[in-house]
Amino acid sequence: MKRTLGQLALVAAAVLVPNLASAQHAYVGVKACGMCHKSEAKGQQLAIWEKSKHAGAFTTLTGPKAAEIAKAKGIAGPASEAKECLACHTITGDVGAADPKQGVQCESCHGAGADYKAMGVMKVRDNAVKGGLVVFADKAAIEAMCKKCHNEKSPTAKPFNFDERWAPIAHKKPAA
Repeated sequence: MKRTLGQLALVAAAVLVPNLASAQHAYVGVKACGMCHKSEAKGQQLAIWEKSKHAGAFTTLTGPKAAEIAKAKGIAGPASEAKECLACHTITGDVGAADPKQGVQCESCHGAGADYKAMGVMKVRDNAVKGGLVVFADKAAIEAMCKKCHNEKSPTAKPFNFDERWAPIAHKKPAA
């Protein structure tokens, strides 16, 4: 019975997913992603994110240091509402699109998950990609994604050593 249900889910995903490519993908939040990405089998990916600075990226915009930086950069109003700050400290850079308090989370890099979060879709990588999942081809692609925010345009820019910065947040699924 369990195998039959799994097969039905895969068939349903294969039928439904081609239509998703043209749809506007919606954000589901880290809790939805974390449900499946918290186990040992998945490499404790949720725990890795929770311990990272990305998890608190939005929160940093609410403190006095952020206010000081925003003021120095001529940003009127709180940093937690400034598009210049939100662009790198939230999922989308748009407070209305998703809960900004989640900081930089799964969907910030892997795309809005509403259309690929279902187990039946995720089991077939091509279907997940058609549903909006962003999969990185190699280390250079991951580094390019990181450098969209970690660059000299940041008001708190520091030299960015990808290998050094990626090591504590790498979250590959362990080999079976």
